[in-house]
Amino acid sequence: RRLFFDTHALVCLLEENGFTTQQSEVIMSALVKIMDNNLDMIYKDMVTKVQQEIALQQVMSHIGGVKKDMIILEKSEFSALRSENEKIKLELQQIKKQVMDEITKVRADNKLNLNLEKSRVKELHAQQDRALTQTDRKIDTEVADLKTMLESHKLDNIKYLAGSVFTCLTVALGFYRLWI
Repeated sequence: RRLFFDTHALVCLLEENGFTTQQSEVIMSALVKIMDNNLDMIYKDMVTKVQQEIALQQVMSHIGGVKKDMIILEKSEFSALRSENEKIKLELQQIKKQVMDEITKVRADNKLNLNLEKSRVKELHAQQDRALTQTDRKIDTEVADLKTMLESHKLDNIKYLAGSVFTCLTVALGFYRLWI
């Protein structure tokens, strides 16, 4: 180990200031031991330039591996997302088709119900028309019967009137003959 100060000059300085040669040498050896221990501790934490370059290369290779792994993961995740997106599109198309089928069914059911209601209304109108026609026929029949009855009563009245007139004429002619 190299020391960056003159140990002999320090020993001389200590002797000049009242230390004995033995005391100065003991202090000097203690200082050298302390410095050696401190330097050992410092050197434990330090690396050489070659070790630093090796460590840097190792770190760079690890970073490169991580980058490759990230790219692979990104690509696989992107393809997974793409396939998931395709699955969702297919499911969406199936749901859309089902909804369209349901809409078609509902429309057909509504048209069928509407047509049934129309036919029921037409049938009801037809029944009402038949009932009205029957009622009209009954009324016409009753009116015709009444007219026939009225005509027969008229004829009867005319007969009775004619009979009464002839009877009165006969009686009047009978009186006229008797008086003449």
